[in-house]
Amino acid sequence: MKDSSGSIIYIGKAKNLQKRVSSYFSKQTAAISENIPHQNDNWKTSRLVGKIHDVDFILTDNEIEAFLLESNLIKRYRPVFNIELKDQQRYTYLKITDETFPRLLVARRNRKGDIYGPKGKVYGPFVRGSSKFLAVGLLRKLFKIRICDKLPKKPCLEYFLKNCDAPCINNVTRDEYRKNVDTLHSILRGKSNIDKFVNEMEAEMKGAAEIQDYEKAQQIRDTLRRLNNLSAKQKMEKFLRRNLDEEYVGIIKEIETAAAHVMTLRRTKGVITDRKKFDFELIGDNSLATFLSQYYSTVLEIPRFVYVNEMPVSREALEASIERFTDHKVNIILVSDDFQLKEKKDLMDLVIRNLQLHVDKGHAPGIVELKNILRLPIIPSVIDCFDISNFGNTYAVGACTRFVDGKPYKDGYRKFKIRLTFNQNDFAMIQEIVTRRYLPIQTENYPRGRAQLLPDLIVIDGGKGQLQSAIDALHKARLEVPCISLAKENEEIYSPDSTHPVILSRNSPALKVIQYIRDEAHRFGLAYNRNLRRIKTNHKNVSSPNLIKT
Repeated sequence: MKDSSGSIIYIGKAKNLQKRVSSYFSKQTAAISENIPHQNDNWKTSRLVGKIHDVDFILTDNEIEAFLLESNLIKRYRPVFNIELKDQQRYTYLKITDETFPRLLVARRNRKGDIYGPKGKVYGPFVRGSSKFLAVGLLRKLFKIRICDKLPKKPCLEYFLKNCDAPCINNVTRDEYRKNVDTLHSILRGKSNIDKFVNEMEAEMKGAAEIQDYEKAQQIRDTLRRLNNLSAKQKMEKFLRRNLDEEYVGIIKEIETAAAHVMTLRRTKGVITDRKKFDFELIGDNSLATFLSQYYSTVLEIPRFVYVNEMPVSREALEASIERFTDHKVNIILVSDDFQLKEKKDLMDLVIRNLQLHVDKGHAPGIVELKNILRLPIIPSVIDCFDISNFGNTYAVGACTRFVDGKPYKDGYRKFKIRLTFNQNDFAMIQEIVTRRYLPIQTENYPRGRAQLLPDLIVIDGGKGQLQSAIDALHKARLEVPCISLAKENEEIYSPDSTHPVILSRNSPALKVIQYIRDEAHRFGLAYNRNLRRIKTNHKNVSSPNLIKT
């Protein structure tokens, strides 16, 4: 998808192109598509749709090719609305240049995927812990590779330190220099290893000693000492590569912010060896499947088993696309509550707990505590509270206040004149105003905005009876929203799933949040009731001019 200037702003894939593209421009937009099921995600996709000027497409033979092509194009063009792994390090490559006397360079890729610097053979990528990355200086010394940008007219310090054979002064022939370069090529390609090279050098050292060329034998001995460290690191690297068995990938989605948070936990031989966190926006068809495709196309080593808390779409095609980057089979396994292996379930729970701590940062402590106490699926960033204010049978009104992140959000306030209940029946009144508040949101043409979104939690001022009335109203509207009530006398919290109320400490941040929202709903409803009575009284005074003042 391109903007008016022709720049690519989003790259996606679809089995049915017509259905997918039309979903972005429908009245309901892509927020209710298969990958973003909650209506609150709508606004970010709307931002994307507002910038789309043209749509281009490429046909592939199957889903596997689509995954691979999507991943490659995203890495090349880096569209602003696609998943970008913000925690992703830029991997290091080694390059042997195509010069007469080649050099060994450390290189990186630019945003288009091209390697910086002169032309040459590239090896990698290598992470910072890789022995080849750490030993690049040692490799230059071992194979007498020059480090100068251009051949000087006289030898530099490296020659006198015996780290270079000085091709600049023709101290070594091109064929002799190339012999060392070819050996380095072989080691970096994996066709040879350090141990084989060590054996050859040991034989050469013994041969030099036998003909009493002790200076050459000493140089070879010093080189062998340098190799010991590199050889040990290479063996450890191979051991770790062989035993990178499994990785745990947990995802949590924040509905209000339309954001996804991912944590990966890698385990080697039963020991946790690495942990990473990522964040991406729920725009278009950005999903766990898209993340995994991007992630495993960039990591150095891919595990055989990937455990997830949400099964990605097109799992088999995703597995096959990831297997293109490795030489073994990859299995993506869902860890659910009824998962057979307790150890795997415990590790996934650990990932989710750590990820939840990351997600909770930035939220008010009382809101986070409220989520934990009520065992809500997400942090209740948006909370609505309902209250009834009546004065006899004449004046009966309802009020709804909305709080976002613990603060009043006045655009979400609503006030109601009671229309369907003609006596002092608080239960029926609660049911009426809850129905009237949320029923319009279900209509297709209702305007969208933060005030029109469904809340994460509903609070009812009252006891268990008022709570049941609100739940009945939600069921009639076919809505599933967590709902509780707060009774004033002892500040007891009632929930549908518990037989006994929850009583919190008076100093509890969660209780203070609920009290604040309840008191604001009471104030707002009472102010509306008083205003109606004042208007009624003023109207009577105007229509009766002969009243005598006393």
